[in-house]
Amino acid sequence: MALMTAQEYIESLRKLNTRVYMFGEKIENWVDHPMIRPSINCVAMTYALAQDPQYADLMTVKSSLTGRTINRFTHLHQSTEDLMNKVKMQRLLGQKTASCFQRCVGMDAFNAVFSTTYEIDEKYGTHYHENFKKFLTFVQDNDLTVDGAMTDPKGDRSKAPSQQADPDMYVHVVERRPDGIVVCGAKCHQTGSINSHWHIFMPTISMGEADKDWAVSFACPTDAEGMYMIYGRQSCDTRKLEEDASIDVGNAKFGGQEALVVLDHVFIPNEYIFLNGEYEFAGMIVERFAGYHRQSYGGCKVGVGDVVIGAAALAAEYNGVEKASAVKDKLIEMTHLNETLFCCGIACSAQGVKTKAGNYQIDLLLANVCKQNVTRFPYEIVRLAEDIAGGLMVTMPSQKDFNSDTVVGCNGETIGEICNKFFAAREGVSTEDRQRIMRFLENMCLGAAAVGYRTESMHGAGSPQAQRIMIARQGNIQGKKQFAKDIAGIK
Repeated sequence: MALMTAQEYIESLRKLNTRVYMFGEKIENWVDHPMIRPSINCVAMTYALAQDPQYADLMTVKSSLTGRTINRFTHLHQSTEDLMNKVKMQRLLGQKTASCFQRCVGMDAFNAVFSTTYEIDEKYGTHYHENFKKFLTFVQDNDLTVDGAMTDPKGDRSKAPSQQADPDMYVHVVERRPDGIVVCGAKCHQTGSINSHWHIFMPTISMGEADKDWAVSFACPTDAEGMYMIYGRQSCDTRKLEEDASIDVGNAKFGGQEALVVLDHVFIPNEYIFLNGEYEFAGMIVERFAGYHRQSYGGCKVGVGDVVIGAAALAAEYNGVEKASAVKDKLIEMTHLNETLFCCGIACSAQGVKTKAGNYQIDLLLANVCKQNVTRFPYEIVRLAEDIAGGLMVTMPSQKDFNSDTVVGCNGETIGEICNKFFAAREGVSTEDRQRIMRFLENMCLGAAAVGYRTESMHGAGSPQAQRIMIARQGNIQGKKQFAKDIAGIK
């Protein structure tokens, strides 16, 4: 099969029997649901740009498995150039959607599981690597979207998986059969889960021998029997359900999406199993996936940041203050912070190394530095954007008020006329354009889009402390102490 078009991707979702629940009810036509569809449009953009000759070199690549042209989101990185192109591709998509386009988790899972299964087979003589290569070939040939599912609910975080009062707090094997395994549990905060054709499940922490049943990785179709999703709501999300609220929504076309993914005695055939009890390799998958995904934030969040900076500059222009030195300085600082994040994404890519399996892995230390900065800089970028925009961003009347023909003024003015009069922008700029940019910034800084930019910058790909643990592990303090000893003459 050739690369899918955006419309073919959307239609492919309709063929799935994905079970989606929201507000306590099953959603039958979830593909066209107004709260879900913007996130589908985001994923569709990854298909649309791959069809555009202008972006073909960035969005597509030759498969290392088959030699056929594939979407880069299904690719195994073959060089440091591939790693850098991944970051550039993610920035491009952030610029095009101002939101989360959701395929990164699958791409990062592919590369982590590919190299880890090779090393498991090397030690134990298992067939996980061949299983994975066959699965990925299927994904590439059909241009599928795959969700990378890592984050378990965790329950009591002071206890290992095997010590939990409820064993389902981590995904685990409940039955082993000659032809496969049966699994139970859940994955939380799963980006793009509903919009994916398949899922790859991975452990979320390092494990000990007692945790063998929880040391499991496998692929599963999104509409597998016993698997269902409970949609995660976002701030201001029900604005999408209101009539005549396209401006109030902020970013009406695109959006992110997370869900709780539940596995209720789901059967996994042997050919889709990539880890099954080899507990000492759980940490390797976690570390590698986390590294790739922390690299990703040096691309996607930068692209969205580009849009936030542009929106703030427009707000200043519409307010008539774009020439003020304080405003110019704030925009410079926002740009400085955003480009610093991009530098980190490129740096950890340029310093990548080849794994035993043959694909390329980022520099783990620099990837964690990248994500540590992402937990901070977008917050300052958003703060400055809010500063530039002004209070109207969060106090403006609704779109219905601007459109209202209810008479309130002594001269017969309507509510709509009053709103358009008193919230007028500078000369030459329509009130509606000012209204649109304010609502857009509200959405980016505080609303549904903030889940995919500001808040997700903090917790996505691991909490800030998770990166600090990896920085401590990779930072080579002993080696640095030796540098000092050598120069100071300490023996």
